Amino acid sequence: MNLTHPLILASNSPRRQQLLSDAGFTFEVRTTPVKEDYPSDLPVGSVAVYLSEKKNRAYHQTFPDHLILTADTTVILDDRLLEKAADASEARAMLRRLSGRAHEVVTGVTLGINGSVTSFASSTMVHFRELAAAEIDHYIDTCRPFDKAGAYGIQEWIGQVGIKSIEGSYFNVVGLPVDKVYDALRPYFRPA
Repeated sequence: MNLTHPLILASNSPRRQQLLSDAGFTFEVRTTPVKEDYPSDLPVGSVAVYLSEKKNRAYHQTFPDHLILTADTTVILDDRLLEKAADASEARAMLRRLSGRAHEVVTGVTLGINGSVTSFASSTMVHFRELAAAEIDHYIDTCRPFDKAGAYGIQEWIGQVGIKSIEGSYFNVVGLPVDKVYDALRPYFRPA
């Protein structure tokens, strides 16, 4: 897709990069470290958008005439965030909590240009079957899911064998609701 402005995906995520590329967009990847903290009284359903906006603001001065796309994905269970696991023990505890239960995955996306931003969230319900301890251990040992909210990737082994169903966008759970990103970028399509 040809856009009226250069597009920057501000994300280290190879999954987001692949999804945006597969959707036909040409873009540059830039990353600036941003501390992923948020106010303690912020509702858990708002954290993903808050963080995507915070990440986007880090680029306004440096790339004012570029479209800046940022995203953040959160996993919510029992009205609490399951963030990235620090180690195998934390990952194991998270996956045990998710086992046999439904949880919500929210991805917040922000598109910014010249200091102006548009943000939105996409939500998907994910239903896990009961996971055996050996399955959880195998997944942690082979996939090392420490860079993922909730300590799992739907596109990996645990998603293939452990997820019974989803309600909403699969790509949202991977980390980028491509359909909504496409719609947000449509005003910037270059006329044919």
